[in-house]
Amino acid sequence: MESAAVPDAGPSIPAQTTATPTTSASPSSASSASSPSSPSSPSSASTSLTPPAPAAQRHVSLLVTLVLGGLTALPPLSMDMYLPALPQVTDALHAPAATVQLTLTACLAGMALGQLVVGPLSDRWGRRRPLLAGMVVYVLATVVCAFAPSVELLTGFRLLQGLAGSAGIVISRAVARDLYDGVEMARFYSTLLLISGVAPIIAPTIGGQILRFTDWHGIFWVCATVGTLLTVVVWRRLHETLPPERRHTGELRDTFGSMRRLIADRVFTGYVLTGSFCFAALFTYVSASPFVVQDIYGASPQTFSLLFGLNSVGIVGVGQLNGKVLVGRVDMDKVLAVGLVLVTSASAALVLLTTGVFGPPGLPAIAAGLFVLMASLGLVLPTSNTRALLRTKRAAGSASALLGTSSFLFGAALSPLAGIAGDGTAVPMAVVQLSCTLIACAAFAGLCVRGRRTVEGP
Repeated sequence: MESAAVPDAGPSIPAQTTATPTTSASPSSASSASSPSSPSSPSSASTSLTPPAPAAQRHVSLLVTLVLGGLTALPPLSMDMYLPALPQVTDALHAPAATVQLTLTACLAGMALGQLVVGPLSDRWGRRRPLLAGMVVYVLATVVCAFAPSVELLTGFRLLQGLAGSAGIVISRAVARDLYDGVEMARFYSTLLLISGVAPIIAPTIGGQILRFTDWHGIFWVCATVGTLLTVVVWRRLHETLPPERRHTGELRDTFGSMRRLIADRVFTGYVLTGSFCFAALFTYVSASPFVVQDIYGASPQTFSLLFGLNSVGIVGVGQLNGKVLVGRVDMDKVLAVGLVLVTSASAALVLLTTGVFGPPGLPAIAAGLFVLMASLGLVLPTSNTRALLRTKRAAGSASALLGTSSFLFGAALSPLAGIAGDGTAVPMAVVQLSCTLIACAAFAGLCVRGRRTVEGP
């Protein structure tokens, strides 16, 4: 892995690099680590620094992981902590429930679209400046949300909150690409999944506990406080990871043109589509499972919370198994292929169960199918992201933007189809998930596997 520090970028921790000798790597890990990069990128030999003492190296790695994990988790916290407060917001602002739900849609749309802007800008101006600007705007927008006197103003600033918060999502992935390479980046993404995966699990509980002591305004104050702390840590401790010689130069339109070159790379596009459609299957589960598990199969709210938490532990646990055990020992494309087979098999089993092919299904069978589906995503999501980002070095911000935006947009567009037949059947949920996983398999087989002989990405 490699990283570089820019001396004039503000307070920083010296960047650290480690290299894994190719003679000690297994054939599978060597294959995984040899993904193409931009021909204009500096070689690792020209940018690497002397490896630090092990203690210092662990310290820097832990700091980077915690900061990037916090940046990645903040937008989901902003979304999910707010959920228990929706009835309060409806009453306080005297607005219809459907109108208040638009505040969630606005935040989600902001997080999706903002990445398309912030990612390319970070390739041009470095990671620190766009990240700090985004975090400052996020905090200010969150404070305005806490004072919002109308649902229209709240919706507008929730959109701005999502746009600004997207900087943390997109730049955290770009920073990881700057710092790590090959199997080290795959391991790091699995660790990042552990941090960011916990956020959606605990966020509604945190929001509910906050409402015991204050009203809905307090949730925004907590988000603003967390955002302020992260901004200070980024300013004081997170060094610049993209040196000037690796930044995009020329006109601004040339910077955004890197997205066109990335999309033209069929292998990169294949990994993006693979991860995005699997994320859509995950998003479908999140949006439909409360109704399926509770209303159709009669589970109590407590049972649903237990099953939801168990599935979340499954995806995080398998992600850690991938990062700690499989990465470096098994080729990443093979791991991705196995994960796709598992998620597709689980989705197909759910279709057969919900359509009654084996008779009326009970909750245990449905819960088992959902668990296998969710846990298998712990193999697919971090691996597809890693393989996509390994296609480029100079345009990591743009690549991260395309990854994040496509995942959010596909998830938001396809997940509502799970309710197309009403709330009395779980068949649409299973069909949407199976369709998403089949498209992901087709993208992987048709674009990634066939294009693996391509030597260089954009």
